[in-house]
Amino acid sequence: MTDFSKVLKQAKDMQNKMKETQESLKKIKVEGISGGGSIKVCLNGDGELIKLYISPETMKENKEILEDLIIAAHSDAKQKVKTKASEELLKITG
Repeated sequence: MTDFSKVLKQAKDMQNKMKETQESLKKIKVEGISGGGSIKVCLNGDGELIKLYISPETMKENKEILEDLIIAAHSDAKQKVKTKASEELLKITG
């Protein structure tokens, strides 16, 4: 019966570790950049857009260029979120 107790304890410990991991991932913030820094996008660990910067000079560009630069900055940030999340998971899981 003690083996079953150990299994339950390990499952509970794993569940707590997963909650900690999810909380730490939410705190991640990364910045994606495009256009030589004229567009900056900040995402959190959930991939939510939390900040957007567009330089005044870039606002003078045509609509299609501006859209492409925003998409590129978002893609850059999203890749960084994936990398940072992987690093955090490795730290926690060992």
